[in-house]
Amino acid sequence: MTIRESEVATPSSSPAAPERRIDLSRMSRRAWIVTGMLVLFQIIAFADKAVLGLVSADAMPELGLTPTEFGFIGSAFFFLYAIVSVITGFLASKISVKWILFAMGVTWAVLQFPMLLGGGAAILLVTRIVLGGAEGPATAMSLTSAHTWFSPTRRALPSNLIAAGSTLGPVFAAPLLAWVIAVWGWRWAFGVLGIIGLVWVIAWWAIGADGPYRPKKTASPDEPAVDADEAATDTKEVATSAVDEQKPVVIWRALLSVAFLSAVIGGASNFWVQGFLTTWLPQYLGTVVGLSLGEVGAMTTVPWVVGALVLLGLGALGHRMMRRGSSAHLAIAVPFGCAAVLAGLCFITIQATSGITAVALLCLAGGCSLAFPMTATAIGYAVGARQRPILMATLGGVASFGAVISPILVGWLMTDAGYSSPPKGEKPSAEMAGNMADGVHQAFTITGIVLLVGGALCIAFLRPERLGATLQKRYVKEPAEVPAV
Repeated sequence: MTIRESEVATPSSSPAAPERRIDLSRMSRRAWIVTGMLVLFQIIAFADKAVLGLVSADAMPELGLTPTEFGFIGSAFFFLYAIVSVITGFLASKISVKWILFAMGVTWAVLQFPMLLGGGAAILLVTRIVLGGAEGPATAMSLTSAHTWFSPTRRALPSNLIAAGSTLGPVFAAPLLAWVIAVWGWRWAFGVLGIIGLVWVIAWWAIGADGPYRPKKTASPDEPAVDADEAATDTKEVATSAVDEQKPVVIWRALLSVAFLSAVIGGASNFWVQGFLTTWLPQYLGTVVGLSLGEVGAMTTVPWVVGALVLLGLGALGHRMMRRGSSAHLAIAVPFGCAAVLAGLCFITIQATSGITAVALLCLAGGCSLAFPMTATAIGYAVGARQRPILMATLGGVASFGAVISPILVGWLMTDAGYSSPPKGEKPSAEMAGNMADGVHQAFTITGIVLLVGGALCIAFLRPERLGATLQKRYVKEPAEVPAV
């Protein structure tokens, strides 16, 4: 069965730039197999992030670390996150993304074994810094790989499946690694992740590949740029089905655009919440909400499950809308913005509630705040296939600073409200629990405002097709410059 992209409805009645014919009968099954591998890749990446918190109770006394020192090691994960993300984005415009993912997988796996083999605090610090750098581009590279297997109008669902993998990492990691720690000891938590990583690398070497929508090897100087007037809607947007045919542009013009900056703020609002969920949520649920240790363990996974369901739902919605001719702005950016706005309202409302209502609002707010990859998927429609990883990886790297700021801010607000940790083995007093609540609820208000601003900006300004038309009209590179980015 042969499907022409020109037969798929577009937002325009004007003819869009023709796309290559793709025989879906042979590549469709492999496309979904590769997508499944990329989902596993994301699960492993976020399991690597979750392992440090799971081993903290056993690792801290054995390694002689204070809570402050252990917290610093946790923050060190993001030291190289942004830098490596940006560099990898530029490399992916020149190198097959299959081999970039392969190199990342090998690095992740190898870095787990030093702790299994008896590494101390210094080794833990170094491996977490390098691991964070190696995992920084994970989402952008996964999306880039998936996009080579699906036409522009079919990318919403596989993109959100990959995004859901990131939310499922902590869900799967928590029970598995908790069992490993209880049976074999905390060092084997790193060892098991290393073994799983090596298995994935071997499978990816055999199965992974770039799909039929990968960037062309070279750009012909005689090939004309996409005419934004011919492949446009009445609002002068590049037709969604024509985005892969766009010519290379002056990339810094895209990076400084209002659309890209809106995506950065929207993405940072999601990373902001991730920082809170991974650092302070268990302590808040136990001290302020009053849940037992078992209940805390169960409830900390709920926001991630909700996040996966939100991403799957929005992915199916976006897929349906784009098949019917909607733009990436309406099918991806607007649903993301609505989810962020809903999360912001929930965070602001939490402090006016208590008990099960507060927990339900917190889980909904957290889940709706885990859709960051949707901003990367949306901004990818602004440029051609070769420059797409640059935008997506740079977006992820810059937006990740939200996860660096929020844990520090929450801790400062708690201290400012008068909270201090009780002696080892003692529970916080009612006064300390109240002080923690005051500090965290201030943080909830700030978080809610950040989400409202980020969501509103994406709804209003994250218009990738319009940005693409502007870039093609004004900032296409000269033929002699085409190989450069």
